[in-house]
Amino acid sequence: MSLKKVHDVQPKDFKFSNENLKKADEILKRYPNKNKKSAVMPFLYLAQRQNNNWIPLAAMKYIANLLSMPYIAVYEVATFYTMYNLAPVGKYFVQVCTTTPCLIRGANKIVNLCKEKISPNENEISKNGNCSWVEVECLGACVSAPMIQINDDYYEDLDEKNTKEILDSLIKDKPLKPGSYRGRKNTAPEKQNVNGENHA
Repeated sequence: MSLKKVHDVQPKDFKFSNENLKKADEILKRYPNKNKKSAVMPFLYLAQRQNNNWIPLAAMKYIANLLSMPYIAVYEVATFYTMYNLAPVGKYFVQVCTTTPCLIRGANKIVNLCKEKISPNENEISKNGNCSWVEVECLGACVSAPMIQINDDYYEDLDEKNTKEILDSLIKDKPLKPGSYRGRKNTAPEKQNVNGENHA
């Protein structure tokens, strides 16, 4: 999304919902009062969850006031970590891991499918508004490569066929179940039968 478009969608005000205010109070109890600015990361996460998975500038200013810290310091944290979205994303935000283990096992094919099914460019919301996608570094599921993260869920052990099915399900607003698409339990190794064939 261009800077102009991001500017156009920025809300004038932001404040935590009553539920998130309670969560914020619980978070602050974990830190000594003199170090309350250490809560900036979980506060940014709360703001992102509350605001359709992205953080507006008004939320950063609000958090800065809550934590008695300079706004620029909040902005620096938000712009440093890739887990914070600073522009609108789709209802289903697809993160494609393209680090070496995933790339070796076909992540480039998943990227091409995202370009075909969602949008030709990263961080561009699909025409129906349901999805957007981005390439990311390691998501820590190398044993189940290739994989993608959709919002908070992992979809693992993918190939072109099941990736197409997953992306189509997002576009239709009927997401398929997350997990391993080879029936693997957690990070269990492959099992071999007597014929030497691999099975998850």
